[in-house]
Amino acid sequence: MLGATISTLMPTLLPEVIKDLKGDMAPEEIEKAGAVINAMFLYGWMFGGFCWGMISDRSGRKNTVVFSTACYAAFALLTVISPSWQWLVLFRFLSGFGVGGVIVTTTIIISEAWIPSRRSVAIGLLTICFPVGVFLSGAITYWFSDWLHSFLVSVFPLALSVIGHWILEEPEVKNEASSNPQKENLKALFSDAHIKNILVGSVTFGAMLIGLWAIFSWLPTYVQQLIVNSDGQKERSIAMMSLAGAALVGGSLSGWFIRLAGWKISMLLCFAACFIASFFLFKFTSSFSWLIYLESGILGFFFGVSQGILSDYISKVFPAPIRATATGFCFNAGRLFTATVVFFVGWLVNTLGGYGNSIFTFSFVFLLGFAATLLIREKPPTDS
Repeated sequence: MLGATISTLMPTLLPEVIKDLKGDMAPEEIEKAGAVINAMFLYGWMFGGFCWGMISDRSGRKNTVVFSTACYAAFALLTVISPSWQWLVLFRFLSGFGVGGVIVTTTIIISEAWIPSRRSVAIGLLTICFPVGVFLSGAITYWFSDWLHSFLVSVFPLALSVIGHWILEEPEVKNEASSNPQKENLKALFSDAHIKNILVGSVTFGAMLIGLWAIFSWLPTYVQQLIVNSDGQKERSIAMMSLAGAALVGGSLSGWFIRLAGWKISMLLCFAACFIASFFLFKFTSSFSWLIYLESGILGFFFGVSQGILSDYISKVFPAPIRATATGFCFNAGRLFTATVVFFVGWLVNTLGGYGNSIFTFSFVFLLGFAATLLIREKPPTDS
């Protein structure tokens, strides 16, 4: 939850942050500076997901959850004292590095601690913590206009990492799996037994992430562009809270979607709904109105459902010795493209005729995810 708050505070506060650190700039320069800040955070997230996943398979789940939490919290707190925007970019990269580890290792520790019959619901409940954090970031920026004060929320995850050191327990399945160290390496990950699942997981998760983060990162700025006679602070915050609040509901229902419709049909529905909602939000909207909140909510709902479904599916298809490494790879392979897309959304705004056109152009990735989902089997090959 707190990792999500740190992740999405910056996109919501981006206009104020850039103005404070770089002064008054032409709109084109603001867009490019924002593109660098947002993209570098996601690049850090990607590398963090890879690295912390491998560390987790070697050093245990508990330690990686604790230290990755401390990592993102400490560097997010340093953001408050950034002497220049270049330092802020560095701190955002390192904050993303920690968040990437938290997302992977918390999913793994829950999937290994829960019994299989209840695991889908447990991971669904874990998944909704992310939209809760996004909602919290919207609430913070709604009430606090000073971005420096907003980032002081980083104190809480830093304290939580200390508490976690004392109260978290290592899942027993990890201790059993570590007796076979030969499998705990990248060769096992890319063996014939797992390569298909790696490709499937990377494409489906990557497609959703690209669309999700293009919207998460630039929705506040898009809303700002539509507003006349207002600084847009509250409208940006409400749009993010609408997106996150609906994602919270969707994530909480993801386990039941799996039970009622199955993994494959549920994911097809999510990809289709996200593309249609993006079309209406970014192509049919020419001025600000309450419909933006409704359309953001529809997108958020199916984002939430998809994240719970994908987290549950991917955590089932790999054996325990390489589970965290494999999950980290699937979660973050698409993030290389995601970060690049987030960068180009801001960079190509003028070329493509505004934020709406720019964001919607990259929403076609939902159709790629839809096509990839059609090609895979309904049930995971393993469920250990």
